[in-house]
Amino acid sequence: MRSRAAIVYEYGGPWRVEEFELDPPRAGEVLVQLAAAGLCHSDDHIRRGIMVPPQNGGLRPPMTPSIGGHEGAGVVVEVGDGVTRFAPGDHVVTSFVAVCGECRWCTTGMEYICDAGAGTLVPGMPTDGTFRHHTLDGGNLAHVSKIGAFAEHTVVSAASLVKIEPHLPLVPSALLACAVPTGYGSAAYRGGVRGGDTVVVIGVGGIGTAAVQAARINGAASIVAVDPVDFKRKSALTFGATHVATTADEAFDLVRELTHGVMADSVVVSPSEIGESDVVDALSLTRKGGTCVLTAMSAPGTRPLDFNLQDVVLMNKNLCGTVFGSCNPKADIPRLAGLYDSGLLQLDEMITKRYRLDDINDAYADLVQGELIRGVIDFGIA
Repeated sequence: MRSRAAIVYEYGGPWRVEEFELDPPRAGEVLVQLAAAGLCHSDDHIRRGIMVPPQNGGLRPPMTPSIGGHEGAGVVVEVGDGVTRFAPGDHVVTSFVAVCGECRWCTTGMEYICDAGAGTLVPGMPTDGTFRHHTLDGGNLAHVSKIGAFAEHTVVSAASLVKIEPHLPLVPSALLACAVPTGYGSAAYRGGVRGGDTVVVIGVGGIGTAAVQAARINGAASIVAVDPVDFKRKSALTFGATHVATTADEAFDLVRELTHGVMADSVVVSPSEIGESDVVDALSLTRKGGTCVLTAMSAPGTRPLDFNLQDVVLMNKNLCGTVFGSCNPKADIPRLAGLYDSGLLQLDEMITKRYRLDDINDAYADLVQGELIRGVIDFGIA
């Protein structure tokens, strides 16, 4: 069949919206019609060539040309042989971390570092390494994170989908594919936020806003949102932040006053890119025995970090990374959908603007300019 998608043909080039050929799903695969796709910085990092698969001495092909998008929600159209968990008409959310259910990590409750999911940036289907997406002249198309959500239709592994209840609206549900579990889990799971805690979130775009909400839902007493963009600081207050600051330096004095010198129990670092000074600043905001969670990707060319190692050791601080907020897709996407259904988790309010697929380059310009909490491509089917 033919469908339309936003494709990047060379690193640094623009998204090109055009038709492509899509093969039917094979064994273990599912054809999905997308209802919405979230605009994540990660896709822009891939477009710019910042996040690319290792080339393995030139033996591994580059990820271009590629259909973008990994944060999506849609409706199952067709299933391949052996797929029993999904049927046509099911409402699904994509998971950029594929879940095999059989590796050491899945069987010990750590789906977010599944061995199958580790190959998310390597081109080809995770089922057999071949391609279902093709240019009109017959060339192969990769699809970002094995998803390719910037397309009207896509074929993905059944391991990359999670079913949600059919009454949930699909457009806001797309945020459950990346931004919300990544941010929520960064605070609730990796950061271990508990009732009465003081939490700092550095960078309050889509992921940071979800972290703010996690802190609120889990009972934090003080939530400090740090962002240089005035619009984002004001927005954070509507999602549960109790205080805001423009910079980490400004936040330091505020947090010291709020905690009588103890400092924050948890600090989540979620700017669009983590720079060299961000980790040092975040650790200075973290109390003895507290946890500093690095959620964003590092900026290109980031040098080895220079920070006070003795401060981490002697103050018993925890410095850790996280992928997907250390959430387990099969369990946590439905759990977060339930929080949304109950009114505790705000998803609709996180969507600053909806765009047509044809406007994707304008949408990313808005994102880079700091004008969005989350933007979505709305395909108009729901």
